[in-house]
Amino acid sequence: MGPLFPISLLVLLTAASPGGGSARRRRAARAPGPGGSSPAPSGTSAPFWVRISPAFVAVPPGSSVWLNCSSSCPLPDGSSLRTGLRRGQTLGGPGWVSYQLLDVRAWSSDVLCLVTCAGETRGATARINAYKPRSVILEPPVLVGSEYTLRCHVTHVFPVGFLVVTLRRGGQVIYSESLERYKGLDLANVTLTHAFRARPHDLWQPVTCHARLDLDGLVVRSSSAPITLTVLALSPASKAVASTSIAALVGIFLVMGVAYLRKSLAMQSRS
Repeated sequence: MGPLFPISLLVLLTAASPGGGSARRRRAARAPGPGGSSPAPSGTSAPFWVRISPAFVAVPPGSSVWLNCSSSCPLPDGSSLRTGLRRGQTLGGPGWVSYQLLDVRAWSSDVLCLVTCAGETRGATARINAYKPRSVILEPPVLVGSEYTLRCHVTHVFPVGFLVVTLRRGGQVIYSESLERYKGLDLANVTLTHAFRARPHDLWQPVTCHARLDLDGLVVRSSSAPITLTVLALSPASKAVASTSIAALVGIFLVMGVAYLRKSLAMQSRS
């Protein structure tokens, strides 16, 4: 493949979204264990375990989540939930309690379930991440001089710092950029602009734009509709060579035509 000429410009336009900036932090330490407490230390009179399910969940901002807290304690003294999220309904039964959390908007929230059994309190932690579904739109390519300019729009992204935008031609990556440097906590629209020079083998291949959110284990992907390149973008030097070649070819045809015409006239004069 010929040389590429990457020109990347990322424009982030903050979109108005109530509560969109309520994220507390980026990557928090992972909860100890898969939603469960560690074994009881030796010497305890009532060893028991505590579990919370699901231990990890990712939802669109504004969603509600149910978490189930259970334990092996036959007669618990009590249970509670520690969280900064807004609480809803609570349902319970033998050995379990389910809690509803409302209007989840923070990018990452840890929720701690506590159960007390025979005077000992144990806990289990779950993590709730919020992400924003988005659309990916690739504009038709624009021929500027000797290069094609591709412009991809990724709308209403959250959290922006976990976004990677990639341009592909066929199965090959043309350009990719990560937005890890973006520290904002609001919804945003992202535009990626990239310029490159197409070669003959690029014609009629699908060009697509891909967006990926990597949310600590959950990967959310979206892609644009494909577009195709139908005209080659030629450099000034290539255009000059093409023009010279065409002029030379036309000259050859003219010489051949004149020679053929003279030969035909000569044959007619002899007959």
